This record gives sequence, C-alpha cells and structure tokens, in this order.
Amino acid sequence: MIPVHSHPWRWLGISALALAGAGQAADLVVAVDGVRAADGQVKLMLFDREEGFRKEDQARQVLTVPATSAGVAATFAGLPPGRYAVIAYHDENGDGKLNLRFGMFPKEGYGLSNNPRLSGPPKFRDAAFELGEAGRRIDIRLAY
Repeated sequence: MIPVHSHPWRWLGISALALAGAGQAADLVVAVDGVRAADGQVKLMLFDREEGFRKEDQARQVLTVPATSAGVAATFAGLPPGRYAVIAYHDENGDGKLNLRFGMFPKEGYGLSNNPRLSGPPKFRDAAFELGEAGRRIDIRLAY
C-alpha cells in the first residue's frame, strides 16, 4: 500500500486547486479626476460591505497616492469578484483624514464610485458596483 502523503495523485489535486483559485483574483483600477491642486495626497478607500461604510478603519483596503492636478490612478490588486464601493478624497493638508465642516460636510474634495448625486450622507448602495473576474476600471470625479 502506498502512503497517502506520497501518492502522486495527491499533488495533482493540490495543484489543480491552486490553479483554480489563482484565476479568481481581479484588479480594480481607480482613476480620480478633478483634483484641484498637487498639495497633499489622495486616499482611496475600498469597501465590500455596507457595515462600516464611510469609516476608513472599516475599509477592506486603503491606498494613498500623492496628489497631482492632472488626477491620479491606483490599483487594488488581487480582489475576489464581488460587490464593492470606493470613496476617494483629497487630503489637501496631509493630516490623514477627511476634514469636515460642522462635523458633517466635507471641507476637502471627495467622490464615490458611480459618481452619484447625493442628498445626505452617502450609502454603500449609492456607490456599489460589481467586480468580475476580468477586473474593472472606474472613474471618480472629486467635488469640492
């Protein structure tokens, strides 16, 4: 009897599982337009659920890129297909957060995937989109 750990078919099965999982990761390219100055940085927050939406510490992933008045782009790599939403903001003063007026209204430029027109705080469903296995590019326009 051949021990299970040395059976050649066992490695074939493990290799097949590894290859199946490798094809299911997608890249999300996010282009941000309307950055008014090259001061500070642009933050991109990726969310995969409604709970915690808008809270940076609840984001699935956060990317930070230097601001340029020509706009910026960044890639969230290796994501499983699914439903996502992105919030982008221009941290002009470089303090690491979106500054608010009266604790509610953004003082710095911000935008969401789908570029929705909002009345009130944005919700996950306003910005949600589907990411397939082939990946995707989205464009976000900042509002100041």
